[in-house]
Amino acid sequence: MMLDAPLMTDPHPDGAASANKPNRLAIIDGDIHTAPSTLAELAPFLEKRWLTHMQTYGSRKRHGSSYEPYPKSAPRAMRRDTWPDDGGTPGSSLPLLQKQHLDHYGVEVGIMGPLGLSGQGEINLDLSAALASAINDWQRDVMAAPEPRLKASIVVPFEDATASVREIERCGADSRFAQVFLLTRSMDPLGNRRYWPIYEAAQAYGLPLGFHVFGAGGHPYTGTGWPSYYMEEGAGHSTSCQTVVTSLVMEGVFERFPRLKAVMIEGGFGWLPALTWRLDRLFERMRDEVPHMTRRPSEIIREHIWLTTQPMEEPAERAHLNQTMEWIGWDKLLFASDYPHWDFDDPFRAFPAGITDVHKRQILTTNGKAVYRLA
Repeated sequence: MMLDAPLMTDPHPDGAASANKPNRLAIIDGDIHTAPSTLAELAPFLEKRWLTHMQTYGSRKRHGSSYEPYPKSAPRAMRRDTWPDDGGTPGSSLPLLQKQHLDHYGVEVGIMGPLGLSGQGEINLDLSAALASAINDWQRDVMAAPEPRLKASIVVPFEDATASVREIERCGADSRFAQVFLLTRSMDPLGNRRYWPIYEAAQAYGLPLGFHVFGAGGHPYTGTGWPSYYMEEGAGHSTSCQTVVTSLVMEGVFERFPRLKAVMIEGGFGWLPALTWRLDRLFERMRDEVPHMTRRPSEIIREHIWLTTQPMEEPAERAHLNQTMEWIGWDKLLFASDYPHWDFDDPFRAFPAGITDVHKRQILTTNGKAVYRLA
């Protein structure tokens, strides 16, 4: 995280700050990871058949393991102080989340992004759909219902478009849900037409698509094989995001669904300018290959793509970061903390020097309200 003076004076550094302090910006946090501690916590929302299946056979992801293939630098990649005293796991305790994050930072709305027991990446597509429905109901009833500052994401079993559409239709009219949630590492590039019914349903309900990093598409994280180190896997999230943006644009997703919004989550943002320049250059030379594209890639990206700020880019020369954000567009960046992960971005300290109060307000508040149906 880049250290900078807090946006406003924090009189309670021990975490007891009130969300009602009038000198605070109301933060829209685009990425908070909540999750049940155990399968038993999903039991009220999961058919007995699938509960028994999970207890007997467990999870089977497309990368061949029930767990992430790269060990994290901290247990479950979580901050040490986010583990609840009751023995649960980070993101499972609503009181701790409220005190430690929502209240302390003055978060007006936090968008939940469930990982783990979400069903996404399961080889058994029926199990994938059942777990996705269960985690959506858990978000709604356990987190969003008692805490209106939290908004759920519609987790969809995106390798099964038909089941995904059913889930969007089941939850899409509920204002407690803010987006349709997919992962970046999929079986096919996400602009592929097999995913289009998901995008059609999202547009019909006025919901943005949230493409969060990670996923189990069955492919290595590189174009040649599995990398050796956790560091390589982490750096690869930006290339996964580039693949998603390129595929959505080149396959004509936004030509077909012109009101659709896409948010790239937790993959950084410094990669977007270079990708856009390269796509424009190729488009000028080979546009006859994609006659369905009526505009330059840069125009489509500028209209339809948003990015969250976490993890904040940290060049040695801070002016370069400001220039990058200026080029992307101050209205296209959404603040995200990634709470409760170890590389969490503190909204008081994540911004580099030189960003104006007007631009901070856009990133922290107004952009999120516009994208997530909160305005």
